[in-house]
Amino acid sequence: MPRFYARRRLSVAAAATALISSVALFNAPTASAALPTPVSGATARSYLATLTVTAEDRTGYDRDLFPHWITQSGACNTREVVLKRDGSNVQQNSSCAATSGSWYSPYDGATWTAASDVDIDHLIPLAEAWDSGADSWTTSRRQSFANDLTRPQLIAVTDNVNQSKGDQDPATWMPSRTAYRCTYVRAWVQVKYYYDLSVDSAEKSALQNHLASC
Repeated sequence: MPRFYARRRLSVAAAATALISSVALFNAPTASAALPTPVSGATARSYLATLTVTAEDRTGYDRDLFPHWITQSGACNTREVVLKRDGSNVQQNSSCAATSGSWYSPYDGATWTAASDVDIDHLIPLAEAWDSGADSWTTSRRQSFANDLTRPQLIAVTDNVNQSKGDQDPATWMPSRTAYRCTYVRAWVQVKYYYDLSVDSAEKSALQNHLASC
């Protein structure tokens, strides 16, 4: 076959592949990878093996000890930044409040068009962090944790799903959407590892079980 026609066939095939990929991307849930991509399953398993296992203690916990939704840029606080990051076609007013857009919640697969239907979940709940070592932190470090946009710690999800999760760890609560569970536990372990937080025995067992298939 002349090289000209071979190159042409390859070009057509490449164009078709690119078109298929772009269509798939267009049809995919817009926030399926909303939070920063967590570490791999293998890395999460290695991190988990190093975490201290100890009983949890909530003595002295108060949510106000974790200053959250601080100003991040201009008029935008942390919640507003995550709403913009995790949503699709999000429009904000001069005060940075989201006035329109849509949000796909990877925990349950629901899509919302009102920001009031969306909560920003602390993937590691603030109370769980306190139980696991944050009780000894400075207020500045607790503030950084509660507003962390770099690690996979904050994510926009359906409000009542976030409320049903509360302060539970993976031993007692997991996203109902099974396709997201591997991402969830990888993120959980990454955040605990980064902040040198402990796990309790039931939590570690649950994480090991979920990570085994990641």
